[in-house]
Amino acid sequence: MPQSTIARIESGTRQPSLPVLLRILAAVDLEVRINLAPYDDHDDVLDATEARLTPDRLIRRRVDQDAFAAALRHGANE
Repeated sequence: MPQSTIARIESGTRQPSLPVLLRILAAVDLEVRINLAPYDDHDDVLDATEARLTPDRLIRRRVDQDAFAAALRHGANE
C-alpha cells in the first residue's frame, strides 16, 4: 500500500474501507474482532432520569459536576 494512502488515512482526509483497514492491521500483526453483546440500557435509564429533573435541579447538578471536575484537576496538580 502506498505511503501516500497511509498518510491520507492518518491525516483524516481519507476513511479506509474495511478491506484496506484489514490489510493495514495484518501488516502490523493485528486483526479486527467484532462481537455482539446484549443491549445495555444504562444510558437510556440515565437520560430518562435526567429528563425528569427540574431546570433548577439540572443547573445545580451542572454546578456540582463542574466543582467536582475542578477538585479533580486541583488534586492532579499537587
